[in-house]
Amino acid sequence: MSMKAIGYRQSGPIDRDDALVDIEIDRPAARGRDLLVEVAAISVNPVDTKVRKRAAPPEGEWKILGWDAVGRVVEVGEGVTRFRPGDEVYYAGSLTRPGANSAFHLVDERIVGRKPATLSNPEAAALPLTAITAWEMLFDRLDIVKSVPGAANAILIVGGAGGVGSIAIQLVRALTDLTVIATASRPETQDWVRALGAHHVVDHSAPIAAQVAALGLGAPAFVFSTTETHRHLAEIAELIAPQGRFGLIDDPDGLDVSVFKRKSVSTHWEFMFTRSMFETADMDAQGRLLDEVARLVEAGKVRTTLTQTLRPISAATLKTAHAILESGKARGKIVVEGF
Repeated sequence: MSMKAIGYRQSGPIDRDDALVDIEIDRPAARGRDLLVEVAAISVNPVDTKVRKRAAPPEGEWKILGWDAVGRVVEVGEGVTRFRPGDEVYYAGSLTRPGANSAFHLVDERIVGRKPATLSNPEAAALPLTAITAWEMLFDRLDIVKSVPGAANAILIVGGAGGVGSIAIQLVRALTDLTVIATASRPETQDWVRALGAHHVVDHSAPIAAQVAALGLGAPAFVFSTTETHRHLAEIAELIAPQGRFGLIDDPDGLDVSVFKRKSVSTHWEFMFTRSMFETADMDAQGRLLDEVARLVEAGKVRTTLTQTLRPISAATLKTAHAILESGKARGKIVVEGF
């Protein structure tokens, strides 16, 4: 049985005719701990554009992107215990397997959460990858519930209006008493981060250390950099508290963390595909945290970061979404709905 999908055979820029192509491929079957999900909506993330630009599939094969999906379970493998056919789910998937830009998609049940009942498919599709990234950085890497002696009980989130920053602000507000300082450079993005719960906003198009100092809070215990880390590193080293904790998720060409030695600042990378890529012993933590995010959404403590919905799921629509994301002007999340 065949199914619709969107893929490519040659990596490169989005403006090529064959950058993304509508294709028909065999529909997979669920085995082991896998769920087969009928995909209803997918969101587009920077990882999609990075992989498309750099990673080509083996000769004669198709590369299928898409690491954020919402859909309905239609088939389960013999080892599945958490889900049944008919369940509505949301998840980010695995970087080492075909992505969700297909009508049906295989995913390991351990990294899947139940879809928030109060959200539409596009609203839910905006959340998984960014929620996992933000949650793992905040609670598994930076351990923001453990204070830093003498530091301000505050976190600076660099790039607060992006997909990850938008959910990180909300998780900090919903689950801790930390003061949130977010960076944003345009009036509309500054309004957006305030609406999501940021206590203070500073402009990252100007030096940020002096702006943070001017708030009068003291030196923040934590800094979470989501973008342009190489540009802001010296400023972050200046503003962060001694013994503070710093985390990043972007891909600078090089990073000289020796600037943190004087203050004994620890540096933490977060890559949300680590658990699924290495099938870590705690891989199921992602499913559990997605269930917790669903509870926070249903309780009105976290809202979707969806800002734009495109239809249908097709090569043309996804090319548009990739181009918007690559412009660097995206606020919140772009979702593509419906085959």
